[in-house]
Amino acid sequence: MTKIGFIGLGNMGGPMAANLAKAGHEVTATDLSDAAIKRAVEAGCTAGKTVADTVSSADIVVTMLPAGAHVRSVYLEDYGVLANAKDGALLIDSSTIDVDSARDVNAAAAAKGFQMVDAPVSGGVAAATAGTLTFMTGGEKSAFDRAHPILDAMGKNIFHAGGAGNGQVAKIANNMLLGITMIGTCEAFNLAEKLGLDAQTFFDISSTASGQSWSMTSYCPAPGPVEAAPSNRDYQPGFAAGMMLKDMRLAQEAAHKAKAATPLGAQAEALYALMESAGRDDLDFSGVMKLINGSL
Repeated sequence: MTKIGFIGLGNMGGPMAANLAKAGHEVTATDLSDAAIKRAVEAGCTAGKTVADTVSSADIVVTMLPAGAHVRSVYLEDYGVLANAKDGALLIDSSTIDVDSARDVNAAAAAKGFQMVDAPVSGGVAAATAGTLTFMTGGEKSAFDRAHPILDAMGKNIFHAGGAGNGQVAKIANNMLLGITMIGTCEAFNLAEKLGLDAQTFFDISSTASGQSWSMTSYCPAPGPVEAAPSNRDYQPGFAAGMMLKDMRLAQEAAHKAKAATPLGAQAEALYALMESAGRDDLDFSGVMKLINGSL
């Protein structure tokens, strides 16, 4: 049994902490939301009163926070992880944040003698609940090897992407590609419909032809062909458009700093920003179909 301190019990963090407890670990968990802490306790965790209380006796610290500013604060401030974790604790940040913040916090942790990995996830709430997340992990190989058994309790696919921050690089590049392909898939289905080809017939053809993609076969944005897709639940989110927009913005920020040309990524960001402006970024990211076909 490993003592784990878990900070951040939102839509993703809550199920992740529950799966660690289910795997037999001793999990102390905390969040700004009392309701989230209550749910974690019901799932087998112990309530942590403060960050310091949560991490002080933990062998492993896991964080799942909204943005880079939150990660910097929780790790670097006097109340936070680096000031209060016990010597030798392994630190795992599964937040999706900017690359610079990930690398800066990792360097600060190393300066204090801690091993740390950035381990953002893919798979959404359903995979977090099922324990089938994909982890993209950056950090020293020895830190990754220590983290692997813990990540394995929460996920199905665990990858080492290289040095510190490379987990975030993999995550934002992957999600930029996903956002682009989803928009292209929406445009294709909309064009087919406008020209008189129904969604099921187009799906049957294109899903076995060169236009096939995950956005089509697993998460089809046109209602009908893929029963489990959010398009068949009026685009109620598995992964909200607002979260996709966050990742798109992170990708564009990184691209500007790296002087990497991402014209399609920039256009995809702009389209998801239109969903935000329309107040519909609460829809699933495949709900960009409604923007494309004029029904938003």
